Amino acid sequence: MEQWERSYEPSLPITEQSNPITVDIDRASPEEIVQMLKKCDAEIFERTVDAVGQKLNNWPIVQTMTDVSKRVEKVLKDPEDSMIILSGCGTSGRVAFLLSTCFNRRLAALHQKQICSYIIAGGDKALLTSQESPEDSASLGALMLEKACTGKKHILFFGISCGLSAPFVAGQLNFCLNKLEIFTPVLIGFNPIYMARTEPMQDCPCHFKELVERMSEMQNQQKAFVLNPVVGPEALSGSSRMKGGSATKILLETILWAGCDAVYSKQAITPDGILASVKIIEKVHKITYSQSEKLAALIQKAGMSLREEGRVCYLGWQSLGIIGIIDGTECSPTFGAAFEDIRGFISNGFSEMKNTEGDLSPLGEEFIIGHEDFVNTVLPSLSTKDMVIFLFTVNDDLNKVSELARCVRQNTTNLHALAHDLQELCIPAFMQSMFTTILTFTWPSSLHEQNTVRMKQHWELSTKWCLNAISTGAHILKGKVYRNYMIDLRVSNSKLYKRALHMLEEFTGSTHIQCNMTLLRAIYGVEVLTDEMISADVIHHTLMAIKKDRVVPTALVMLRSGCTLAEARSRLAARPVIREAVAACLESP
Repeated sequence: MEQWERSYEPSLPITEQSNPITVDIDRASPEEIVQMLKKCDAEIFERTVDAVGQKLNNWPIVQTMTDVSKRVEKVLKDPEDSMIILSGCGTSGRVAFLLSTCFNRRLAALHQKQICSYIIAGGDKALLTSQESPEDSASLGALMLEKACTGKKHILFFGISCGLSAPFVAGQLNFCLNKLEIFTPVLIGFNPIYMARTEPMQDCPCHFKELVERMSEMQNQQKAFVLNPVVGPEALSGSSRMKGGSATKILLETILWAGCDAVYSKQAITPDGILASVKIIEKVHKITYSQSEKLAALIQKAGMSLREEGRVCYLGWQSLGIIGIIDGTECSPTFGAAFEDIRGFISNGFSEMKNTEGDLSPLGEEFIIGHEDFVNTVLPSLSTKDMVIFLFTVNDDLNKVSELARCVRQNTTNLHALAHDLQELCIPAFMQSMFTTILTFTWPSSLHEQNTVRMKQHWELSTKWCLNAISTGAHILKGKVYRNYMIDLRVSNSKLYKRALHMLEEFTGSTHIQCNMTLLRAIYGVEVLTDEMISADVIHHTLMAIKKDRVVPTALVMLRSGCTLAEARSRLAARPVIREAVAACLESP
């Protein structure tokens, strides 16, 4: 039995539970943080069988992946009237974007029609900024799906909801189930079916669990599929950008490329082949965390930058640039961070992104993402308290990498790199000397068997694990985490509102009503709530909360100390590390 299966939170879905591995991660050193994250990510590949749910490597999951891969094969054989759509909210939507664009690039290289598309709640703005509210609209999800597939006769739809909870995805699945002559819906998530969300959804005729149960019943006839391996609680409770995002990438890439290889390389789709692909990815995990010492050093540096009110900038090439942008974007809703705290930039900007809505830079500073934009708008103000991390591979234009590195070094020596090379093709020594720290992964050619597509996927996943560790560790060192909870998250949708209430109940022992009233006082910024505030629905509360900083920490201090709203804000200002602020409250007379 796994540690997390003995959790003290059995009523919570596994994706929302606290992972015992990381219970004291807010007091850990950078080296200890890396080891904790390594153990958490290793849970993705656990092979034990138990009553809680199937694991990624268990045969029922592998068989379902095989069946869905054959559906991909079928769609690719009839590209004129067919389509593959990946959809999700937040991290899930960003992974959907990354994989659909990469898959289309592969099809284009094979001179085939690009038939893969993505949907993200909030539109393309959500790729670069937090747009959490649309997650609560089932009707919006259905509307966006209907618009995306107009005129198509056969659609393979992947709805991604890590917690089996997002109304946006529920609306899309319900839409699919009502049109099974056109759609084959596939749900991807990481809870057992019985843990799916049961709360009514405002504009959906059924709750999420009912949808999942219907899909599960249809799986024997292969009219719908549910892929829900249990991969254990997140390193930070509920932070699905980490293990959930990684597992989604592993599942979808394995399925999509198995179907692609079946059509264009004549490789038969078999359960053994699917399982072999997953086992190779497990080796990627081991290679990534073999560099724990240097990864810890980068966490230490990033934490120092954030503590000194500096910035961390990722400068990436090709898909690694997208990984950097995604990691930076997710820090704001996860840690209540400012958008400039950790921020990604990509070579060639939006022309490299290839997002549906094109260049979004006119929308504001948060949507400026190119290297040239970085040089013009960020570089002039860089100092040694700011940290810059280059993300590249031996296959990128190393002359351009070197040129930009020399440019950055004129303003700061706080320059580092995460690079991927091959045993037979290494990063030149003169380049390695340009960086204070260079985290280099040298990959054995046998791992990829000359398959450049697989190689890029592995480099992306390795980079994701590293950047998740760096940004998470840096915010832990800054004091933005309480135990292993994202205490400073933005309460921007109903799921996060519920998560905030659970944390307050867990940490204070107060009643649900007390926690709810105190949370509302912090959201509305008042000592006394009006009847109108109290009676408003959760969606209205979250629309107010989006505009506020440190809502949950403020409510926590109020509940623990019995102080006023103004006093709580003052105490947090004096002690920005949440655990220290709470401890001070308990020590005060």
